[in-house]
Amino acid sequence: MNRYPVWKYVIIVVALLFGVLYTLPNFFGESPAVQISSAKSTVKVENSVTERVQQILQQGNLAPESIAFDNSSAQASVRARFSSTDIQFKAKALLEKELNTDPTDPTYIVAFNLLPNTPQWLQSLHAYPMFLGLDLRGGVHFLMQVDVKAVLNKRLQGMQSSVRSLLRDKNIRHAGINRSGDTIEILFRDQDTRNKAKDLLAGQLSEMALQETGSGEDLKLIGTLRPEALKQTQEDGVKQNISTLSKRVNELGVAEPLIQRQGADRIVVQLPGVQDVSRAKDIIGRTATLEVRMVDETVTRGTESTAAVPFGSELFKIGKNAPVVLYKDPIITGDYISNASASFDQNHQPAVSIDLNGDGGRKMRDATRDKIGKGMAIVLFEKGKGEVLTVATIRDELGSRFQITGMGSAEDASDLALLLRAGSLAAPMEIIEERTIGPQLGADNIRKGFDATLYGFAAMAIFMIVYYQLFGLFSALALSVNVLLLIAVLSTLQATLTLPGIAAIALALGMAIDSNVLINERIREELRAGNSPQAAIAMGFDRAWATILDSNVTTLIAGLALLIFGSGAIRGFAVVHCLGILTSMFSAVFFSRGIVNLWYGRKKKLTKLAIGQIWKPDSK
Repeated sequence: MNRYPVWKYVIIVVALLFGVLYTLPNFFGESPAVQISSAKSTVKVENSVTERVQQILQQGNLAPESIAFDNSSAQASVRARFSSTDIQFKAKALLEKELNTDPTDPTYIVAFNLLPNTPQWLQSLHAYPMFLGLDLRGGVHFLMQVDVKAVLNKRLQGMQSSVRSLLRDKNIRHAGINRSGDTIEILFRDQDTRNKAKDLLAGQLSEMALQETGSGEDLKLIGTLRPEALKQTQEDGVKQNISTLSKRVNELGVAEPLIQRQGADRIVVQLPGVQDVSRAKDIIGRTATLEVRMVDETVTRGTESTAAVPFGSELFKIGKNAPVVLYKDPIITGDYISNASASFDQNHQPAVSIDLNGDGGRKMRDATRDKIGKGMAIVLFEKGKGEVLTVATIRDELGSRFQITGMGSAEDASDLALLLRAGSLAAPMEIIEERTIGPQLGADNIRKGFDATLYGFAAMAIFMIVYYQLFGLFSALALSVNVLLLIAVLSTLQATLTLPGIAAIALALGMAIDSNVLINERIREELRAGNSPQAAIAMGFDRAWATILDSNVTTLIAGLALLIFGSGAIRGFAVVHCLGILTSMFSAVFFSRGIVNLWYGRKKKLTKLAIGQIWKPDSK
């Protein structure tokens, strides 16, 4: 009557095995390590850097416990683990010296880090510990709001300039081009001219939707960004800001920064271990500039490093196709670039399409008209130092829209397009939330949160065992399984544990034990009504299930609402809360009944249940 089929016990065993394996990594602690990441936009950390780091450490007699290449995040890095902090400090000094030939202009950033001591066999199963949030580890937290209207305004300004340039180049006369909100109005005096303009713009500006209005001599073409182009513009703006912030945060030497999108127009920046808020703000808010310069052809290629640099020119040693000598006067700056995107040329080879505003297009035409076959370079300036992003050969007179070809691969084209957009922030950002947590406070939070959860668990377990006897012990076991599964799921998802997350774990324990209380009381009611012990167990679990499901579903709805509409710490609480509800339903009902069935199910002549005092009403 009260027996589980074998397959249900198999599910329980698999769940317990999963819980143990993926909870274990949280108990192995951490080892000192160093993290090597790129300090330059034009330098990417690849697997070859791993071999170079290993050679440097071997030559310095600093044997690492392990070296790994990590490209799981937006910023790839190499991480080397050591057995002691003494070796860690020596390794950092050695790597900084050997990897960066010019200490004043480092190519790589070497930062202190801590890596989990999870055994390799667990890592092969992708079993890793949870990350600790700032309130548990200490550091700086910023929540930043991106002004997406500024991104859209910049794109519309560039599109308005492109319309004016295209019509002027084709000698199509108009009566004025005006901007009205998010639309561009182009005025015409006759229908034929408007038709020519519409055909030209539809072919050249595919992202613009055109609509004809007006009559007589007051004819208009109304241009708006297509919905997909509008969405892509906003997406690119936020992504550009995230990319720019990622490069800048590297300079702070943060081992594991968290820079991620939150909602449509917000960015979360978390910097573990950073306590200098003013410096962090200065780095995050810094601007960079982009310049397009002509190559000085008077210097023979291959002799740039040794030849005398002509007056009015400058030698660049860093970047793609460097060293190269460029004229100091730029053709245009990044302010004239309205958009850059990865594309393909007429030969279906990767390329980068660049859109300039009207003034930029005019400057580009004037500069390249007589420079066919000459070299043109794009240089990114940051902190007063320039890096050559690319050197291209001019094949034809360039205007408001042109392509950089010969990119080699689609990934290279995508990277260059991102760099062209990410030289500076796409739009202003406002810090709408700021928190600073000291490391000592973080350690204190961990201790208090752990103690609160442990003491709460112990108090509930003792109460259940005293009040419900053996069934209370079953409930305490189910409660332990709930914690085990919840931590395992959070570790599998590589979630970041915060103080609100610990609070959600404590709440999940309370909700899980509430389900067991309902089950135990229901079994008592069935015994009180005169049912046999076996029947009471079966009816108690079955009839309590509807109530447990209703209460958990309503609480889950509240948790989902917090997850959807909340932000920051509220979302972290909601994630753990929702997962805790799911694991509690499994442990409190499915696992708990499995244990009860295993203990009592084979006893045919069962006369009594160890479920505490059963109070019966007085009979008269």
